Amino acid sequence: MLRTFAAAAFLTALAFPACGSIDAAVDCHSICSRYSDCYDADYDVGACESRCRDHSSDDADYRHLADQCNACISDRACPAASFNCATECLSVVP
Repeated sequence: MLRTFAAAAFLTALAFPACGSIDAAVDCHSICSRYSDCYDADYDVGACESRCRDHSSDDADYRHLADQCNACISDRACPAASFNCATECLSVVP
């Protein structure tokens, strides 16, 4: 039983960081694409995603903000997202 527990703990430790980075990549793509769609069609979405993923992998607080930003903007039109999600999104996109 101890071996089973140890194996499960090891696999869980491997799985959760991967899930976090996948979640961050999805959040970053969504946020950066949405910024381009709503505010600046010429915005460099790829560079934004790269910065966002880098910050997310280095900073759990930033990753949390990106997650909150994505959750906030996901079901709102552009004007509503601007007014209602500024706190969550201001430090994620310019």
